Amino acid sequence: MGRILIVEDEPQMRRGLRDNLEIEGYDVEIAEDGASGLEKLVHEKFDLVILDVMLPKMSGFDVLRNARASGCSAPIIMLTAKGEEVDKVLGLELGADDYVTKPFSLRELLARVKAVMRRGESGSHAPGGTVTIGRCTVDFGAYVVLREGQEIQLTSKEFDLLRYLWDHKTRVVSRDQLLTDVWGVDDSISTRTVDNFVVRLRQKIEADPAHPRHILTVHGTGYRLVP
Repeated sequence: MGRILIVEDEPQMRRGLRDNLEIEGYDVEIAEDGASGLEKLVHEKFDLVILDVMLPKMSGFDVLRNARASGCSAPIIMLTAKGEEVDKVLGLELGADDYVTKPFSLRELLARVKAVMRRGESGSHAPGGTVTIGRCTVDFGAYVVLREGQEIQLTSKEFDLLRYLWDHKTRVVSRDQLLTDVWGVDDSISTRTVDNFVVRLRQKIEADPAHPRHILTVHGTGYRLVP
């Protein structure tokens, strides 16, 4: 069903997550601190990562930041402390795909895991065909972007954002709309999350990210994609 990495330092939590995910049929790997978690993320392939924010040796945020910088595109669910909205915002801005607030029910976490895994599976089995955005050829079914023949690494959430903009191409979509439809959260979190993802997407898609020609800002409203 998929390979999952759990990065969690609390033994009881770690065992509980592992046992329940294995019962669901997942192949589960464990890391007990941030440094070993990052090592696994950089050198191994996973279909999903469950990453605690508070970890010894290296925080979950640093693991996330370094993993994304190294080209890791696996979906990542962050485990955040109760009431720490800043953790949720920062996690999303750094490239997390979802978050679950502690304490949580196993049923809730398993539902999030299944939802994220379904998104990945639907993408990998989507109809074939490619689209062209500027210098890039994008195959949404295969989750592949080629820029002048060279593959560009996008995270799953960056693909989701690009796909949404493409599906609404030439139309203006608001930041609140993107936050709700792409991230599945309301606008009380932070529209800055959207802006940061657009900046990263432009760096990968645009010939000149400082002067974009395809992912355009509509000031005071949101963004518009022009192929």
